[in-house]
Amino acid sequence: MGMHRARVLGPLAAFADGFRAELERRGYTTASREYKVNEMSRLSRWLEAGGLGAADVTSERVSAFLKVFGATRMQPPTLWAMRPLLEWLRAEGVIGDDPVVAPGPLDALIGDYRRWMVEDRALAERTVGRYEQTARRFLAGRAHTDGAGAGVEGLTGEAVTAFLLAEVARGLRLGSLQGRVAELRSLLRFLYVAGLTHTGLAESVPPVPGWKQTRVPPRMSAADVDALVASCDPSTGVGRRDMAMLLLLARLGLRAAEVIGLELDDLDWRAGELVVPGKGRRLERMPLSAEVGEALTAYLIGARPRVKTRTVFVTVVAPHRPLAKNTVSQMVWRQCARAGLDRVRAHRLRHALASDLLDRGATLPEIGQVLRHRDLATTAVYAKVDHAKLRELARPWPVSR
Repeated sequence: MGMHRARVLGPLAAFADGFRAELERRGYTTASREYKVNEMSRLSRWLEAGGLGAADVTSERVSAFLKVFGATRMQPPTLWAMRPLLEWLRAEGVIGDDPVVAPGPLDALIGDYRRWMVEDRALAERTVGRYEQTARRFLAGRAHTDGAGAGVEGLTGEAVTAFLLAEVARGLRLGSLQGRVAELRSLLRFLYVAGLTHTGLAESVPPVPGWKQTRVPPRMSAADVDALVASCDPSTGVGRRDMAMLLLLARLGLRAAEVIGLELDDLDWRAGELVVPGKGRRLERMPLSAEVGEALTAYLIGARPRVKTRTVFVTVVAPHRPLAKNTVSQMVWRQCARAGLDRVRAHRLRHALASDLLDRGATLPEIGQVLRHRDLATTAVYAKVDHAKLRELARPWPVSR
């Protein structure tokens, strides 16, 4: 029995077959294509009921449609899900670009803050994104509460403390809370440098109590890591992609964000090296082992969709695009369940590599080179996991006679 073809009535009916062809070109399966065309059908009927034509479609009108349509569904489609239709209609000249909305005071301020972080502070893109997100949330909350344009007017240290206390109340962990303090201090330094506050409020942000390196990193054995890699199914595209990502984490110690940011030009096959854009905009070269190289080759040749992006790892489901920032850790979490292991996130594999190197007799400076630590103190925490050597250093407890 063939799959039911969604029927489109109303002003978008004439474009249904063309949209199907576009979805097929983008790599959508037959079922996914008909699901998208069905969404198009519902939008078309909504337009017709409102006396609107195909040329009246805009992102704003689609958002209004989704509010009505989503009220009757458990998982309503999002504006992002409707992007393929909007992009295709624009490419075909059916609709024009959305009207340009002038940036508000907060948008302009955040733009200036981003430029300051990039140009004056030379922060990494991942750091800039995180700092910008916190700044927008903090200032937008103040603007909404106080009716102020950008949320800067009347800013005090008490307001910053209140924001941090609210973060504590919603269960933010110690490490995340310490990061939030750093993010707010950065914003407050910018506001002072830009002349938007009369006093430097950065120093008024209370420190978060805590001491570094107080915990022993949890151990994940080499056998567990091997079982995790073996849980991938190399006969499927997803399995080949996930195995390549796992080996980059487990054998080379890459961070999840570094795996996601890897580009085809970072692979130097002739030299057998991998160029890793690390922290602080540093480019570091790492040897590409045969195991990792073979896994990458199997993915690139046999599983990676043909897409324009130079990013190595992309989604296997259309529309094909670079992975979201949390995808790698979610993949590790999922594969742990398949391998029958305690669930962990991606960074645990970096710890596991360090622990395995320590067990094999590697020195801390050597481990620091593999993990690309700039400060040996960062690597020193792994000395705690070698319990056998620590016992050799322990002096006998004095016994009174």
